[in-house]
Amino acid sequence: MRAEVRQVADGIHLVHGSDTNWVIITEGHEVTLVDTGYLGDREQLLASLEAVGSAPEAIAAVLITHAHNDHLGSAEFLRRAYGTPVYLHEAEVPHARREFLQQITVGQIVRNSRRPGVLPWALRALRSGGTADVPVAAAQPFPTAGPLDLPGRPVPVHTPGHTDGHAAFHLPDVGVVISGDALATGHATSPVHGPQLLPDMFQHDRVRALASLDVLAALDGDLLLPGHGPALRGPVREAALQARERAL
Repeated sequence: MRAEVRQVADGIHLVHGSDTNWVIITEGHEVTLVDTGYLGDREQLLASLEAVGSAPEAIAAVLITHAHNDHLGSAEFLRRAYGTPVYLHEAEVPHARREFLQQITVGQIVRNSRRPGVLPWALRALRSGGTADVPVAAAQPFPTAGPLDLPGRPVPVHTPGHTDGHAAFHLPDVGVVISGDALATGHATSPVHGPQLLPDMFQHDRVRALASLDVLAALDGDLLLPGHGPALRGPVREAALQARERAL
């Protein structure tokens, strides 16, 4: 299975992996990679870099929205094999190092197994490395406040709730918001299409997740790149408010 690579703006590609998206931002010969998919998505990840004319050696940094297995899968591989720094919000760094785990449990999956789509998703997740041990031994906090000195000049935005240290990334110069799992546009376990919070079983703190939608609504952008679901064009503010209304 090959990942679906879509150019969504100049130098920006949204890649759809097995069940999770990642984003490739190119600038000259360098790349910023946002998230890495599951461990089992590695071949797709490497192929997606090749598809945009790049290579893992060109990655200036890996930015992780949050340390769930479906986003963290190949981060340690890239760090060990290529010396690529892996950055997260400071509250998410110990999560990436697996000092603790804020991730859906087998028990939660079992309790929700009658919901449409849950069992097929769970089986795919298991095959893709959803329960694999993928700590990033030398995960680092973002090196500076404000825009990062990386391709795209992404600005980390703390959006807790899905996990304590979840971060979105704002590219104000091009009106792009990479929302990770703080704001999705679809998921295999959700009957909803369009802007939404992920189902409650995935939220570490639903109250904070709702509040983070207000944070996203304050960002100036007209292209949303979520961790799950297709890209969405139109005011990010409207997407965030729609997700909030649906969740209430």
